[in-house]
Formats: sequence, C-alpha cells, structure tokens
Amino acid sequence: MNLPRRRFLHLAAGAAALPAVSRFAWAQAYPTRPVRVIVPFAPGGGTDIFARIATQKLSEHLGQQFYIENIAGAGGNIGAGQAARATPDGYTVLFAFGSFVVNPSTYAKVPYHPEKDFAPVTLAVVAPTVLVTNPVVPATNIKDLVALIKANPGKYNYASGGVGGQPHLVGEQLRLSLGLDLVHVPFNGAGPAIAAVVAGHTPIGFASLASAEPYVKDGQLRALAVTSKTRSRSLPNVPTMAEAGYPNIEGDSWVGVLVPAGTPKEVITTLHRELVKIIVLPEMRERLMTLGYDPVGSTPEEFAQRIAAEREIWARVIRAAGIKPQ
Repeated sequence: MNLPRRRFLHLAAGAAALPAVSRFAWAQAYPTRPVRVIVPFAPGGGTDIFARIATQKLSEHLGQQFYIENIAGAGGNIGAGQAARATPDGYTVLFAFGSFVVNPSTYAKVPYHPEKDFAPVTLAVVAPTVLVTNPVVPATNIKDLVALIKANPGKYNYASGGVGGQPHLVGEQLRLSLGLDLVHVPFNGAGPAIAAVVAGHTPIGFASLASAEPYVKDGQLRALAVTSKTRSRSLPNVPTMAEAGYPNIEGDSWVGVLVPAGTPKEVITTLHRELVKIIVLPEMRERLMTLGYDPVGSTPEEFAQRIAAEREIWARVIRAAGIKPQ
C-alpha cells in the first residue's frame, strides 16, 4: 500500500516515539510497591539517621513506602553484600558510608565490588574530618602543630575511632606525606577517641565533624583544620587543609545512595531527581547541619568518579601505612 508522504511521515514519527513514551510512563509509575532501603549499620548512627529522614521524604514524594532494613556487621560489608546480590529492579536501595570504598583494602575479603556490583545514584551528603587538639597543646594552627611534632619526635600521638576508619586514614595521610613521627592510638568508636583528647591522654585527634563539633564550640577542643574542599557551615572559622597549606590532605566521610548494577536507568533517574529535591529542602539542610553533614546531591557520574578515585587513594595510604586487612 502506498501512503501519501505526509501521512507516512506522521505514522513513522509516531511509531518512533512509542518506546520513549513507554519508558517515560514506566518511570513515572515507579515505584508501584514498597522499596527496601538497606543501611549496613546498626540503628542510630549518622548514616541511619540521614537514611530515615530521606526515606520518609521519598515515601511522601513517590507515594510508596521506602522502609529501612538495618543489616549491620563487618564494617558495612554484610549489608552491602546483600544489596549487591539483590534483584536490580529498583526495589532495593543501599545507603552506603565512606567505608564502602575503604573495606576492599582493609578486609581480606568483601562480598561485593564497589564499581562492578553497583550503579551510583548520588553522593548525598559529606561530613568533613576535623583535626583537633587539646587546648593545652602549644599550637594554634596546623603549621605550628607540624613544627611541634617534628621538634619532638615520638612524643605526640593521635586518637581516632578505630583502625581503617576515615579519621584514621586521614591521620595516616598527613603523617606519611610529611614524614611525621606520630603514633596512632585507635579507640572503639568516635566517642571514646574524643574523650581521650578532651582529657589530654592523647593530645591530638582526627574525628568526624559531627562528633567533635560540640566540644570545639564548648572550648574543650581546638579545631585546626577540616578536610573538606570548602569550610564547614557549622565551623566557618576553621580553615580547610588546603587553606592551611596542605592541599593534598582530604578525606570527607560521606553517605551515598546506590542500587544493584543493572537497575534500569529510568529508576536511577527518578531516585536521583527526588533525592536531590529532598537534600535541598530548607528543613533538611538545617537537620543536616545538626548532624554535621553538608548537602551535595551529585550526579550518578560524579559519584562514580569519586568512588573510583577514593578506592585508589585509600588503597595507597593503607599499603604505605602497613594497615593490615582485617
């Protein structure tokens, strides 16, 4: 059958548009049932608190329940491993912490590959690591502290919340890059580490901003620098490492959102769009500040680049510092 040219072009254009329309309609329909959100840590931590706030908003925005499942153990490995093995249909979402990229270098075996097993959605928020000292330490900036440590080899040590955590790795990054004779003292969590610095037992500490900030504001700790690219909104008078003269010392803790590899792109687009909307809400920004987080809301591509870069950076630090796989 021969159709008039105008009629033929009209039908051809309509047929070509059908797949795109179908995809759009399908994406608009997602989700059609409850969505499991895996938090690979026990309830109550920073990742869990942020995930609960975000999932409540996702439920409101998308009309289906996003529910938290805390799967703790092995520094987040168990939960991440379960997420990696989930069906890639958009109904399992992982809220991951910075240990997600560190664990493959600090554990002899992990049940997931950060890049091959997951598709990034967004780097949601970051929490800088802060270098703090007891106020009796005679150094009011990081250059004076470095000079003090070099003038007194073996005298000073620093506390962190545990071996292989972000604060520990940042401390080792500083120690190695400057050749400092500085001993790491690991504690079982950020709370005990901060308490040791406040008491003066370990005069220097590296900690998440959220755990150290109240003591800095009370004058019980002195903050010398934060490891983020920009100053923290909650401690605006504390310089970044770059501003202090050490641009290669960086190490934010972060919370990112990922889905199993193979999840439809339309689902990733929907989740990304809604999460970015949520992160910039005024009430969310204020809540994040109280938790020590700064909002980011990166693109999936930017988050993928960060995962790849951090895996390489921290693997080098771990090897150079001789941190043994757990």
